[in-house]
Amino acid sequence: MSSGKKRNIVLSGFMGTGKSSVGKRLAELTHYDFLDLDAAIEAEAGISIPQIFSSQGEPAFRALEFQMVERAARQTGLVIAAGGGTVADPRNLEILKSYCILITLTADIPTILRRTGSGDDRPMLIGGDRVQRIRTLLEKRASAYSQADIVLDTSALTIEEVARQLVELLRGFDFVH
Repeated sequence: MSSGKKRNIVLSGFMGTGKSSVGKRLAELTHYDFLDLDAAIEAEAGISIPQIFSSQGEPAFRALEFQMVERAARQTGLVIAAGGGTVADPRNLEILKSYCILITLTADIPTILRRTGSGDDRPMLIGGDRVQRIRTLLEKRASAYSQADIVLDTSALTIEEVARQLVELLRGFDFVH
């Protein structure tokens, strides 16, 4: 579906940029349903994402994520909060770009650190210096994040401000609303 109306709005970006919080509010403002990909994966797997990482490894998690992206992207009327690494998989990026308006939310490292707290429930932050881990992951994912239709820095904005700015920015897109 490379032409015509896009059926969903996807929020991508690094952890702590506001994807889930903003996604819920954006769904209200656009009268779309909200889907948190990570929560959907946990519900389907019957265990938490940290448990999937520790018991089955990241490749198993990414396989579940790909299956969920395929299903969700082809639905209609969703605001989807994707996981921080979802668009780093070229298959996911292609699907989401084809069926959805892709938005990347960004934030500076101090904001990410503050919003992610201890990071104990964030498998990708475990091990080593958190700041360096964040920098490394941001660099690794920068190309994928930059392919979004809209990029918005959330560092100094409230959830409401981000959601309202996105509604304004989405007015320029042809999507089912």
